Amino acid sequence: YKLMAKYTFLWDIFYRFGETDLGLWLNDFLLTVFCFDPFTECLEKTFPSTGKRADMVVSVHPLCQDLPLKILAHIDSNGLSKEPQARTTPFVTVVTDLGGAHKTWFNPGVDKCFVPSDVLNEKARSRGLEPSQIVQYGLPIRKGFWSQEERQDFSLENPAGLFEKLPWQGRSRQAGAKEQKSESLRSKLGIDEELPAVLVVGGGDGMGGIVDIGKALGDKLGKSASTPTYQLVIVCGKNEAAQKQLSGQKWAPGVKVHVKGFVNNMDEWMRASDALVTKAGPGTIAEASICGLPCMLFAYLPGQEEGNVPFVENSGFGKYSGDPKVIADTVCSWLNSPDKMESMKAAALAAARPSATLDIAKDLADIAFAKKLTKDNVLVRVR
Repeated sequence: YKLMAKYTFLWDIFYRFGETDLGLWLNDFLLTVFCFDPFTECLEKTFPSTGKRADMVVSVHPLCQDLPLKILAHIDSNGLSKEPQARTTPFVTVVTDLGGAHKTWFNPGVDKCFVPSDVLNEKARSRGLEPSQIVQYGLPIRKGFWSQEERQDFSLENPAGLFEKLPWQGRSRQAGAKEQKSESLRSKLGIDEELPAVLVVGGGDGMGGIVDIGKALGDKLGKSASTPTYQLVIVCGKNEAAQKQLSGQKWAPGVKVHVKGFVNNMDEWMRASDALVTKAGPGTIAEASICGLPCMLFAYLPGQEEGNVPFVENSGFGKYSGDPKVIADTVCSWLNSPDKMESMKAAALAAARPSATLDIAKDLADIAFAKKLTKDNVLVRVR
């Protein structure tokens, strides 16, 4: 992954070849030859608490559709068939890309396919899925980005309690109001409670030229005044070299700069910020929209993340450029225009789907329990 993310032309070649008829056939052939037995062993495993195998299978990876469907058919028919009609175990796909997705995500043999956007809804149909198989709520995101009510009510000890308390119809279609950035949150994070804050992230691995972008932003923001009028937070992830270089940088007087390594409270950093500079990862974009953050995108993986750029731009809450100077100029122009900032924040919130995770979870529970009830009814009739 790191090699192809660094040399994106390799990612582009593999991605686009994988979408050709030959690439799809080769993928299916190789997975069947090398992974059929290990996958079968996994799917046949029983739970110690019940002595039974899984009641349902949920796939969240593009390479885990065709093969698991064949294996479930094989298991459910006691080895007699690998055809789709032989499968009785429910199988569901949750697509975790946003503005674009590989063809391997979509198999018409699934029971349900959850997609996060109109573009992927259309792609699922083009791959042969019926409208009745497709459910569009949004991209599943971490608990830290759920609404305050959902975070307070959810408990791992009693997850069903949340499903019973909250109304579900259409909740992912509308984003709730952006939670107020509190002074206590900024104080907790150790940043200024008043200065406008720009957050720069490069993913967990800190990729995408984060050093040059950080320097360009710091230079542009820092020359605005002789005393701090802005603050810049740069999260380098696991890129220790970038963190060391930026930590030793001498910054202009008009900006306060905070350089961080890997953080596990990104929800707090986003809620404490006014604008985000990031690579075009689907999860980060979905999370930023929930926080009402204007997004400046600076990098994407060809094919897989390429569609995330028009998703953000067409939704009205961001722009793309790979040039650090253009990035710095663009973000500064946003900060200098309160009306522009407000319109972009409103557009981000309009694109947000903060309840998608729980909406999907409820549907998965419904499918699993419906299957269990069907089994129980069959047993009753047989007896």
